[in-house]
Amino acid sequence: MTKPNIYLIGFMGTGKSTVSRCLANKLGYEEIDTDAQIVERYHQSIAEIFAAQGEQRFRDMETELLQELCKEKDKIISCGGGMALRKENVILMRQNGTVVLLTAEPETIFSRVQNDNGRPILNENMSVDYIQELLGQRFPYYEEAGEIVIATDRRLPEDIAEEISKYIK
Repeated sequence: MTKPNIYLIGFMGTGKSTVSRCLANKLGYEEIDTDAQIVERYHQSIAEIFAAQGEQRFRDMETELLQELCKEKDKIISCGGGMALRKENVILMRQNGTVVLLTAEPETIFSRVQNDNGRPILNENMSVDYIQELLGQRFPYYEEAGEIVIATDRRLPEDIAEEISKYIK
């Protein structure tokens, strides 16, 4: 039985948003970016939410949104980089979809995010070394959550979407 949704998880800069758009076009599913949904819903950037309310409140917002999204189907859900850090989120995603972990080397991630100041976790720490350190802390959570693991380094989003669609079918 095919699960109703596809959840893309992984560290920031691994290509979740870009791949989700390609995959949504390929499968005819609606694409939802959880970070964009939170920004729209709360009328604040992620950086503003972190500054005003803290990371914990932002993580609660992610979980609340995920609980709503799990009631829907035929969605490609691009999750924020911290979504898979909470066990309850992983359980929800696995019950209601296929969880795809996108990975990339720290150098690849840095090259993709270095000019993006909308990433509060990296503010004041924009370096390959810091990305590697944070990735090291988070990777066990990602690895445990992901049912399918795909490296995105030096690959086109369309090719990654094609690979995911083959797994799903």
